[in-house]
Amino acid sequence: MDVPGESRLGGGGGGNDGGDGSVGVQIRQTRRLPDFLQSVNLKYVKLGYHYLISNLLTLCLFPLAVAISVEASQMNPDDLRQLWIHLQYNLVSIIICSAILVFGLTVYVMTRPRPVYLVDFSCYLPPDHLKAPFTRFMDHSRLTGDFDDSALEFQRKILERSGLGEDTYVPEAMHYVPPRISMAAAREEAEQVMFGALDNLFANTNVNPKDIGILVVNCSLFNPTPSLSAMIVNKYKLRGNIRSYNLGGMGCSAGVIAVDLAKDMLLVHRKTYAVVVSTENITQNWYFGNKKSMLIPNCLFRVGGSAVLLSNKSRDKRRAKYRLVHVVRTHRGADDKAFRCVYQEQDDTGRTGVSLSKDLMAIAGETLKTNITTLGPLVLPISEQILFFMTLVAKKLFNGKVKPYIPDFKLAFEHFCIHAGGRAVIDELEKNLQLSPVHVEASRMTLHRFGNTSSSSIWYELAYIEAKGRMRRGNRVWQIAFGSGFKCNSAIWEALRNVKPSKKSPWEDCIDKYPVKLSY
Repeated sequence: MDVPGESRLGGGGGGNDGGDGSVGVQIRQTRRLPDFLQSVNLKYVKLGYHYLISNLLTLCLFPLAVAISVEASQMNPDDLRQLWIHLQYNLVSIIICSAILVFGLTVYVMTRPRPVYLVDFSCYLPPDHLKAPFTRFMDHSRLTGDFDDSALEFQRKILERSGLGEDTYVPEAMHYVPPRISMAAAREEAEQVMFGALDNLFANTNVNPKDIGILVVNCSLFNPTPSLSAMIVNKYKLRGNIRSYNLGGMGCSAGVIAVDLAKDMLLVHRKTYAVVVSTENITQNWYFGNKKSMLIPNCLFRVGGSAVLLSNKSRDKRRAKYRLVHVVRTHRGADDKAFRCVYQEQDDTGRTGVSLSKDLMAIAGETLKTNITTLGPLVLPISEQILFFMTLVAKKLFNGKVKPYIPDFKLAFEHFCIHAGGRAVIDELEKNLQLSPVHVEASRMTLHRFGNTSSSSIWYELAYIEAKGRMRRGNRVWQIAFGSGFKCNSAIWEALRNVKPSKKSPWEDCIDKYPVKLSY
């Protein structure tokens, strides 16, 4: 923010500044320096506070341990003999306490939740001939003859401001004029995406498909009979007693829901694998009308899908990439406005499409707030939780005049995978969570390279982080996705090793080009 009077000192050709504005710059720097120093001091004060609170128990126990060590070193043989005699007289008590301790430890080990490991995952990379540069997209839209001039201009503006690049993909059927919209074409798209991701996953993990005990598939808009999960069972000849699930109509956050379901099944069924397949189908869900709220998905959604291999086998810990730490799900479907903010319906001419409400971003923000209120106590260090609690108390005491404290989630996570639903979604979360550009880089670059691939976008983002070589042992990843309903779901993973990208990563041939500079 400029200081009043700066423009007069730094501008024009008069005065003692020689016309180059140097005095104005010098004064501006001088006035901003205290603010800068204050921000630096506050930064280190907060880091010191965080370190103190996080290590408070250690700092308190250290003097006690030193005192005990000193006292023990000063004990003479007679003292030790008396201690042994005392223990002999209380042998029965010691045996009972030991038995209780062993029994309690056994019960804990037998009943504690078994860890769920992410062995590996794969994202589908479509062939180059399915790419849809902006010019081809707009030319194709004009040739279909279904869009009026206003609708075409609206789509052009959305594309330019969307954050998508020139290399995103649309399905085969949409490259024809007129588009070949049929059940057969939709099945073909689903098979290409799901089987492409699964073939790569099985090749990278050397897992026999018949060893898969649980299969969860999510696709919001395409639900044929037999189901998508049945198509996978048929293709890979999975075993007859497989527990298969098909999730439909759950929007872009269904990938986290599918992981949560697979986790619950792995906690019940011992020593097995679960595969989660997340995708969306565009072929039969392209909107050919002129209602602007329904045209936005045409400009954002693109072909993509992922396959994830989960395991509850202890021996898989050695080769697994991640361990599932938490899943937190928030559903605001009880609110009518939230329920209808992403809504599939027909327009006045009978054409079906998905309508996006103008209240979408506000509802997403409220749902996010609810989600992180639940997530915060599970992941934030105690220092942040104390600050947050103190702010709430002060807010109650001073009748809401205290500014709410936004927890620093950068202290809990090293990496963020924000659903690449659109530029506005990423911008809003970057601002509200006070993230730096590097924290949202994976989301922005995934949106640029692949577009909105719905529930699989968070896996393309995780693949980007791996391809950049940024994932280190012990790092925590926050996958967060929004979906119709309205839902906000979070999955937290912890890296078990320094993770390298898997073979045939979707970023394998282009990671050196990223990050790219975006201009909207």
